[in-house]
Amino acid sequence: MNQVFQVQGMSCGHCERAVTQAVQSVDPAAQVKVDIGSGKVEVQTEQPREAIAHAIAEEGYTVAA
Repeated sequence: MNQVFQVQGMSCGHCERAVTQAVQSVDPAAQVKVDIGSGKVEVQTEQPREAIAHAIAEEGYTVAA
């Protein structure tokens, strides 16, 4: 299932890697596309939306509702 998150606080390649790794800690098979400019993170996963959002937030980023 494709899920889209609006993530605040990303500004560089390190942020992109951190968010990707956070998502893949919940679902190692997840496909993640990060657009730093718009703050959009697209995730292809079967995991619950809440679990993915929580993992991103644990990295220190704000996930908009």
